[in-house]
Amino acid sequence: MKKMYLASAAALALSAGGALADGHINHVFAIGEGDFNWDSYTTFADGFDLAGQTVTITGPWTGADAELVNSVLDYFESATGAVVEYSGSDSFEQDIVIATQADSPPNIAVFPQPGLISDLASRGELTPLSDETADWLRENYAAGESWVSLATAAGPDGAEALYGFFYKVDVKSLVWYSPEAFDEAGYDVPETMEDLIALSDQIVADGETPWCIGLGSGAATGWPATDWVEDIMLRTQSPDVYDAWVANEMPFDAPEVVNAIEVFGSFARNDDWVNGGAEAVASTDFRDSPGGLFTFPAECYMHRQASFIPTFFPEDADADFFYFPAFAGEDLGSPVLGAGTAFGITQDSEAAQALIAFLQTPIAHEVWMAQSGFLTPHTGVNSDLFASGTLRQMNDILLGATTFRFDASDLMPSEIGAGIFWSGMVDYVGGADAATVAGEIQARWDEIQ
Repeated sequence: MKKMYLASAAALALSAGGALADGHINHVFAIGEGDFNWDSYTTFADGFDLAGQTVTITGPWTGADAELVNSVLDYFESATGAVVEYSGSDSFEQDIVIATQADSPPNIAVFPQPGLISDLASRGELTPLSDETADWLRENYAAGESWVSLATAAGPDGAEALYGFFYKVDVKSLVWYSPEAFDEAGYDVPETMEDLIALSDQIVADGETPWCIGLGSGAATGWPATDWVEDIMLRTQSPDVYDAWVANEMPFDAPEVVNAIEVFGSFARNDDWVNGGAEAVASTDFRDSPGGLFTFPAECYMHRQASFIPTFFPEDADADFFYFPAFAGEDLGSPVLGAGTAFGITQDSEAAQALIAFLQTPIAHEVWMAQSGFLTPHTGVNSDLFASGTLRQMNDILLGATTFRFDASDLMPSEIGAGIFWSGMVDYVGGADAATVAGEIQARWDEIQ
C-alpha cells in the first residue's frame, strides 16, 4: 500500500470549521472539536489581547504550504485579535537581506537555514529570544539542546543568544524499501548499522543487489552523497566533532571526515552492493534511482533518502522506510539528520513576541500536522492527529532522536556545501582517493576565508 502525504478524508471532514465572532475567519478545524489540544489554545487566548495590532511575516512557503501556514496563523488571530500578514517568496533568502538592509523588515522571518540566522544576528538585525524560550525548547522538544544550539548565534557584541524557534522539520535519516520484496526474500528490518551491513552482505550472498544509489541532479549533481557522508559523520563522531567540521574548526581532510567518506564508499563504490555497479552511481538521476525497489524481481532492496522521495516513486508503489541506524559499537545514541525552518524576530513588537509564544502551544503544531506534510519535535502533541501513518512513523523517528543536526552542506559556505563538496563526491565515487578529495575541498575553503 502506497503511503499518502495528503490530508485524509477524515481530517478534511473537519474543515467545515467554526467562524470567528466577527465572521472573517473560518478555521480549518472547528475550535473544540476533534482530539486537538484545545486547552492549549484557550490558555493562550486568555493571556493575550492584541486587538488592533498587526504582525507581518515573511518566509519560504508559497502555494499549498502558504495556505497551510495561514491555516495555523488563523488560530493566532482568533486567539489574540491581532491581524497576521504572511507573504511567501521563492527568493526569501535574498528578500530578507534586502529588507533588513533597507530598514524595512517584517516583524518575523521564517528561516530555512540556520546560517542566515547567524549572519543577520551578527549584524544586529535579529532580536534575541528569551532565556525562558530556550529553556522551553530544552524541556519540550526531543533532543531539545540540539534545537537551541542550531538557532544560537553571536550578536554584534559577540554575546551568544537564541535567535530562532524551529518549527516544521524534515527528516533525512531514512532508508526506503518494499515490504513485499523484503517479505518474499525473508529479510528483516535492521536495527543497527552492523545489522544493515550484514543484511547488505546477505543480499549479495543471495545473488541480489542491496542498494539503489543515484547522485545525478543536473547542476546540483552530487548532493545526495553529501547527505550520506553527513549521516555517517553523526554515526561515527560525537555531535561536537560534527559541529567543528561544519564550522571549519576541524579541517575537511581530518581523519574523521575522510573515514566518513570512505564508509560511504563502502556502499557506493562497491560493485556488488549498488544497482548498476559503482560506475552508474554518479550518472543515475537521484529521482530515478529508487525505481529498482519496485521492479519484479527487485533490482535493489534499499534506498537511503529524505522524506520527500516518495514523490518520485511509481504510482501505487509498495513502499515503507526505516531509520538509517546507528553503529551499536559507537555508543552515539540515535542521531537524526534533517532540515527545518525557524521563526526569528526581525522587527520586535508585542505581537511578534506573542507569536513566538503561540508556537510553543501544541495546537500550533497539531493544526498543520493534521493536514499534510508536517513533522515536529514537540513532545506534547497528539501524534494520532497526523494526516497519515507515514508521517506518524517519521515523527516517531524524530522524537526518538538523541541528537538532531542540520544538513552540513546547507550550513557551509555555498561555494563549499553547494559546490566543491558536491563535485568532490562525484569525483570520489568515480574512483578518486578520499583523502585527496577532502584535501581539495579544504584547500578551496582556505582560499575563500
